[in-house]
Amino acid sequence: MPTLTDDVARWAERATDTAAQASVDAVSHELGRVERIGDGVATVSGLATARQDEMLRFANGALAMAVTLEPGRIGAVLLSPSDGIAAGSAVARTGDVVRVPVGEALLGRVVDPLGRPLDGGPMPKCRASEPVERPAPAIVDREAIGQPLATGITVIDAMIPIGRGQRELIIGDRKTGKTAIAADAVINQKDSDVICVWAAIGQRTSSVNHLIDTVGRLGPRDRTIFVVAEASGPSGLAWLAPYAACTMAEYFCEQGRDVLLVIDDLTRHAAIHREVSLLLRRPPGREAYPGDIFYAHSRLLERGCRRADVLGGGSLTILPIAETQGGNLTAYIPTNLISITDGQIILDPKLFNEGQKPAVNVGLSVSRVGGKAQPPVLRQLAASLRLDYAQFLELEVFTRFGAMADERTRRAVEHGRRIRSLLIQRNTAVRRLSEQAAGLLALGEGLLDPLEPAAVDAFKNGLADWLEATCSDIAHPIDETGALGDAGRADLLERLKGFAGS
Repeated sequence: MPTLTDDVARWAERATDTAAQASVDAVSHELGRVERIGDGVATVSGLATARQDEMLRFANGALAMAVTLEPGRIGAVLLSPSDGIAAGSAVARTGDVVRVPVGEALLGRVVDPLGRPLDGGPMPKCRASEPVERPAPAIVDREAIGQPLATGITVIDAMIPIGRGQRELIIGDRKTGKTAIAADAVINQKDSDVICVWAAIGQRTSSVNHLIDTVGRLGPRDRTIFVVAEASGPSGLAWLAPYAACTMAEYFCEQGRDVLLVIDDLTRHAAIHREVSLLLRRPPGREAYPGDIFYAHSRLLERGCRRADVLGGGSLTILPIAETQGGNLTAYIPTNLISITDGQIILDPKLFNEGQKPAVNVGLSVSRVGGKAQPPVLRQLAASLRLDYAQFLELEVFTRFGAMADERTRRAVEHGRRIRSLLIQRNTAVRRLSEQAAGLLALGEGLLDPLEPAAVDAFKNGLADWLEATCSDIAHPIDETGALGDAGRADLLERLKGFAGS
């Protein structure tokens, strides 16, 4: 008869067999609590092992990003509305940093900085996601910039050329056409292979919708990604927008493709960064900006480059936009951005009010890449354009006082006025390379000097159609190769004489 000892032995043996068949691991979930919340930021306690930039999830599903790690508490910026979150609400770690979806599925879409659709379409079916914070390519992984990025704007392509992989700042006072220049650069990529990414940071919804509609009608809509952080949304999304857009752009750059990233604008981003930092009780510095404001923008803009050919090539061109107050280029944020970028396009409100659009101040604007990123035909035809225009601006000041000028000065002033007339360009009316070359050739050879101002405008406005109708055998090779030989130049000049005379 089995005894109690035998039964205990059988139970112990059976328990041992069961444990051998099924291994059970203990899982621990770190749970924190909200101490304070308001104005788009939250202070959380109880998450001792949280990492920098880690995604946090509240009990109601809202998301936040850990940005300040202190003993016993975390400062987090909200990436979702704060409705339903209060002091004492539970918050948990996700175990991963903030990521955004990347891939071909984003092309042609309007999304928020987390990749969620804003255009009414379905969620983009991206197969991969990447962290929003990524290190910039090392020096040895970069190649010298030598391939032009045409904007279709004559004053920029001829005198302030931009190369693929360059970081060119567009800066000026409010309402001087900064966004219009960047939009024209995107529209001009319609016939190229460049992918465009536009980051709108806290802009008005009506302005963003107008931009999307304009690019949809005139530009490469199916090769453009709009990353929009709405002004009415959480400040954390607006802070995240340029980094998320850069990550989306870098995906295509790493595939060996050329990408253009527009950031509109970094002045507003700096203000949001200051607001978030002050709410998180970081020590303020100059103009109440935190001490890391320079690093916040430099680590973003340094990601723009042309990748080495051994890594597959590809380039990321960045056009950041910044706003000045009263034309003050020596303010804190403008000087920071000017020192980070490879040049700047400065817009002058005085020129804008006089009707010279785009209102580019040629004397102060510069491209540190220069002629290395310029098609040979423009480098040849615009060699003396900047000097001639600068001399004209000086001489015009004296002639405004009614002083008597000699014949040589009068001719220089009249020629300068023809330069200014040719450089005036209507918004969204981008010009092909052949059109720019023909206009500069006629200008340099003096064909426009005898014409009245109205006739110069007629010449400029009808040049594109005339080239397509009568000079396609010359214009198309210019657009394809960027070069114009001596024979082609002589032939084009002879035909331009007839067109200018008519």
